[in-house]
Amino acid sequence: MRRREFIILAGAAAATWLPPTALRSEERVIKIVALGDALATSYYLPVGRRFSDRLEFALKAKGQSVTVVDAGKGNDTAARGLARLNRSVPEDTDAVILVLGAVDMVFAVEPNITRKSLAAIIENLKARRIAVLLCGAAPHTRLDDQHKSAFATMFSGLAGEYDVLFYPAFDDAFISDPSLKEIGDFKPNAAGIEAVVARILPKVEALIDQARHRAH
Repeated sequence: MRRREFIILAGAAAATWLPPTALRSEERVIKIVALGDALATSYYLPVGRRFSDRLEFALKAKGQSVTVVDAGKGNDTAARGLARLNRSVPEDTDAVILVLGAVDMVFAVEPNITRKSLAAIIENLKARRIAVLLCGAAPHTRLDDQHKSAFATMFSGLAGEYDVLFYPAFDDAFISDPSLKEIGDFKPNAAGIEAVVARILPKVEALIDQARHRAH
């Protein structure tokens, strides 16, 4: 290996493993759970490159005292997410990034059924004083115009009704760019995950602020 390549690799390894120096040591660690489907769990990527890993790294680099837990399952509909909610989001959770609904669109689930499940999840989390960031998803190409509109309205309507933070489309950073997606799929690749983290970071920081102001 040439000396220059060795230096680059060594530097990258050091950047990955050295602990962030700007962490706010006086603040308690906020636990964020990413409850979602294939868009958020990134189970097909190596550990360290998944959404939860890269988001935690980016937040710590900005001085946030956080841990981000991956509680996603690849083929989960909103109803399946609801069924495992209390197992996947333990009592010590401060905040949840909710990324469910994209699989519902792939399976052509009726929007009102998806809405009921997401509403039940949000009600459960709010009753437990857990801050919520609801993420929508771009309408799946298999849907007709009526269902595309219904899903888009469903996500924004839920955010308004329950007064939770809202990110309109988790996949907006990569959905139209084949270089950021797994080949022949709708899921992000490693570069796509980096694009998502860069865009969603301000919303997650707002979520952390909400979590810190909630008494447990």
